[in-house]
Amino acid sequence: MGAILSLPLLAVPSAGTLISFAASCCGAATCSAVCSACNKCNNSIATRIAYALILLVNSLLSWIMLTEWAMKKLSHLTLDYVSINCAGKDCYGWLAVHRFNFALGAFHLLMAIILLGVKSSKDGRAPIQNGFWGPKLVAWAGLIVGTFFIPDRFFVTWGNYVALIGAMLFLLLGLILLVDLAHTWAEYALRKIEEGDISAESSTNVRFWRTLLVGSTAGMYLASLAMTIVMYIFFASSGCRMNQSAITINLLLLLAVSVTSISPTVQEYNTRAGLAQSAMVAFYCTYLTLSAVGMEPDDQHCNPLVRANGTRKASVIVGAVVTFLAMAYTTTRAATYGLALGGSAQRGNQARYAQLSQDDASTHDLEDSTQPTSRRQMRAQALQEAVAAGSIPASALDDDSDDEDSDEENSSKKNKSHDDERQATQYNYSLFHIIFLLGTMWVATLLTTSVSNDIGDADFVPVGRTYWASWVKIVSSWVCYAIYAWSLLAPVILPDRFDY
Repeated sequence: MGAILSLPLLAVPSAGTLISFAASCCGAATCSAVCSACNKCNNSIATRIAYALILLVNSLLSWIMLTEWAMKKLSHLTLDYVSINCAGKDCYGWLAVHRFNFALGAFHLLMAIILLGVKSSKDGRAPIQNGFWGPKLVAWAGLIVGTFFIPDRFFVTWGNYVALIGAMLFLLLGLILLVDLAHTWAEYALRKIEEGDISAESSTNVRFWRTLLVGSTAGMYLASLAMTIVMYIFFASSGCRMNQSAITINLLLLLAVSVTSISPTVQEYNTRAGLAQSAMVAFYCTYLTLSAVGMEPDDQHCNPLVRANGTRKASVIVGAVVTFLAMAYTTTRAATYGLALGGSAQRGNQARYAQLSQDDASTHDLEDSTQPTSRRQMRAQALQEAVAAGSIPASALDDDSDDEDSDEENSSKKNKSHDDERQATQYNYSLFHIIFLLGTMWVATLLTTSVSNDIGDADFVPVGRTYWASWVKIVSSWVCYAIYAWSLLAPVILPDRFDY
């Protein structure tokens, strides 16, 4: 991380090299601190946070590369002998953005290949994912430096075609996962309510889940209505036909999917479908539409936010940081739960745990009434019986070490991050890095596509303030509605392929 910040110092090899490696150590220490600062933080969670921070830093550095200051530094770095231009215009910043994101994407691609097939932290390659932050940051910085030796023509082709395709795939994956999240949330809440009714649990617990489900559904619908009213008042004045159409179409689609989710035909084939899922989808799609009209250029006088009084530079910087924070979170979540397209990684882990419990149970039956001969065996048997009874989560089996560690060794391990992947990884490592690769393509595309000039002489470029970005968000909301509608109608059209 620090090595990247010292990139301009490469023009002075002796000092630049020393400062670069010193800063790299600081960057490695930061990632290590993230992974070990909280003893309650599982190893897999800390690792994902660290990769999200790397993506955040890379996105911010890419954005800074579009400033006039960074362009002058890049020009000086090439000793003014190399002219970087696209279609006859200087484009140091445009190519630098793609170079930075290509380097991080290449890093994640290499990691995906190296970690292919890792199933648990017992695999010798698992530490590559969860550790070695110093070497990984140095490799990332080295890839960035290496991209500046690649001809400009490669990045022109990469940015205009390959990165654009990857960005669209990333957006599509995010929409699918959003719909999956809506169904998962509603089904989880309903299951909690049903389990409470069956097991005669305290009425307080059942009432809590019912209140949470109904309250969140009503809250998201009210928020969607409020956002729609705000858009009509501030962004849909006369002459703003694009905004008027986008807002109206979003409202009609919101009503359509809500009515469809509670229609008798859909309810007959999927009794768990309902307004809870529709509310989450409606809220997200309405937010996308609000974000689209709020970030479009103001050449048609349809975006009052651009003309708002206040510190322009501060608002641009805050907007960019918030955008990249959301981007890092979305990418990490998509990468972690990417297997939801064909059964999530968590469900796969539960299946492994269930198989382990079945094997243990069969062994227990064969041994009949054999008594445990040690406290260790008694503990393992108690855990297995509790998991089989559903009293504790299956991941509790991770707490039972497979080897014959001494008490002293076990006590020393308590001071380290809890390894929750000894039995099975919490997510697919290779898929995790592939989705991060797509995320870097989206960041590069968002920063370099049709940058607007409505900010005058501002030092920083607003992130996403282009008609292209606005239309991407608007169309994405329509696609999200379509994916959700298909998830409702698919059991009706193809009942044999769904078992509700």
